[in-house]
Amino acid sequence: MSFSSDQPLTANQLPISIEIPKENSEKFYEIIELLFKRIANSVNTKEGSLYDLQEVANFQQFFTDSDTQNFRPGYRRTFRFNDASLTFAHNITGIVECTRIYGTAVTAAGNFIPIPYVSTTLVNQIQIDVSPTQVIITKGAGAPAITQGIIVLEYLKT
Repeated sequence: MSFSSDQPLTANQLPISIEIPKENSEKFYEIIELLFKRIANSVNTKEGSLYDLQEVANFQQFFTDSDTQNFRPGYRRTFRFNDASLTFAHNITGIVECTRIYGTAVTAAGNFIPIPYVSTTLVNQIQIDVSPTQVIITKGAGAPAITQGIIVLEYLKT
């Protein structure tokens, strides 16, 4: 087992040892309550890994500009697309900022590629843009045909 004094790594970690007094002790319920709060806080601030075609909370916590001690939740939505559906409505209301935009695709040749796709030749690249209403996938003239793919948006809302 390893230990870290790095505050970002330990901020939402559970204590690995705790002294719990005997049940008839004055401190018993106080220690149990504190431990429960630490467990709940740690579990509730862990990032979830559910990738759904519906909007889900991903349990990421982002600062607010006006008060960096006040956090706001992140959300995730996953989309399926193909070469014929490179522009589609995301139907997300209240989106104010994307925190991650990424995906993967299967080419007609059966290769798996990341999206955005960066190639040594500019004409082979594939780009993702998100407008207030749509997801736009732009392919360079030499980019491979796509049979299917997945785009993941992670974002903040008002």
